[in-house]
Amino acid sequence: MLQQPEWPDADALAAVRERLGLLPSLIFAGEARALRHQLGEAAEGRAFLLQAGDCAESFHELSVIAIRERLKLLLQMSAVLTYGATLPVIKVGRIAGQFAKPRSSPTEMVNGVELPSFRGHAVHSDEPTLAARTPDPERLVQAYYQAVSSLNLLRAFTKGGFADLTQVHTWNQEFVSTSLEGQRYETIANEIGRALRFMQAIGIDLGDERSIHEVDVWTSHEALLLDYEEPLVRKDSTTGDWYACSCHFLWVGERTRQLDGAHIEFLSGLHNPVGLKVGPAMEPDELVALAEKLNPRREPGRLTLITRLGAGRVRELLPPLLRAMREAEIPVVWVCDPMHANGFVTDSGHKTRRLDDILLELEGFFAAHHEVGTWPGGVHLEITGEDVTECLGGSEAVLEDQLDTRYETLCDPRLNARQSLDLAFRVAELMRG
Repeated sequence: MLQQPEWPDADALAAVRERLGLLPSLIFAGEARALRHQLGEAAEGRAFLLQAGDCAESFHELSVIAIRERLKLLLQMSAVLTYGATLPVIKVGRIAGQFAKPRSSPTEMVNGVELPSFRGHAVHSDEPTLAARTPDPERLVQAYYQAVSSLNLLRAFTKGGFADLTQVHTWNQEFVSTSLEGQRYETIANEIGRALRFMQAIGIDLGDERSIHEVDVWTSHEALLLDYEEPLVRKDSTTGDWYACSCHFLWVGERTRQLDGAHIEFLSGLHNPVGLKVGPAMEPDELVALAEKLNPRREPGRLTLITRLGAGRVRELLPPLLRAMREAEIPVVWVCDPMHANGFVTDSGHKTRRLDDILLELEGFFAAHHEVGTWPGGVHLEITGEDVTECLGGSEAVLEDQLDTRYETLCDPRLNARQSLDLAFRVAELMRG
């Protein structure tokens, strides 16, 4: 199996898998079915998917404030997209499970020393020592309990009043509010507030309208560590179907998407909605074969295709894939990941991305769908609610010599809140177009 840690103690791993298999589910099958129904609407062009969050969650950053700030940004972006394009927005976080990352090389150089590559806190520590980088299966259990805590906080915020649409002004972070992006957001918040007051003034009772007072925010992560995912599969007592109960939505990445590989085989046996990353090397017939494997019954909402083709190649590579899937008559949600094919390393050694390149890939994604006549169903982003300096550009531009100021990511660079709102406004314009 590709991209799996070399666990040093097989007996310890077996014991951990057994413990995980006895623990309660993190999500319920009915929730996964509800998300699949919503994604079915996106597949038909009646909704839009916003999937966003950390590149790799940290064991050191579990706090009420950290989760609240991530949720704030997701809600802000959703409000911009919903208001700008007048479509329902499905909110899926890269949260409560994104504790592992695939790597291109088994080793990396850290301060002149060759060490095992950092694969995420569910595997080992990020500290630059050989002992810290030794895989420890006990961390799989720690990942489970951190996911439990994150989910509890997320549910409390989304169902307990924080996500109430009447609180739309409070979602604007302090460091964003004085910026151009924050001011544009405040304009939309004012318009939403006026609309709600108008509805009340003409006698519409908003008190019992759940969609105004609560939101659904679903969880997702890459289906990478099979020693974590497999023990958390459960059989639904109402249908007899098998569901991954580590999160609502799992996706398989570029490095583990082999048609005869373990990861595709694992996802094909589940009834959750699932995703597949689609990179520049993907051929149309290969994509159709993978889609047949993952969605043989052609169920709308079952399969999401997440393209990561690069700003310079998306217009060339995407149309043949769109046409192939249309001809195969397999319903999918087409989603753009404009982050992963646009990274580079600066002279100072920082891995980064330019917001202009990210926007350019998004524009190419929408243009390709317009050309073929298919629906651009969503975006998949790495973002944070914190005031970091990891990606270049934006209305209040982060410059290359500023990357050191707050470069805090565990792995890949993320858009900060101002850059994320910049992107949301541009996507809303593209959706209207």
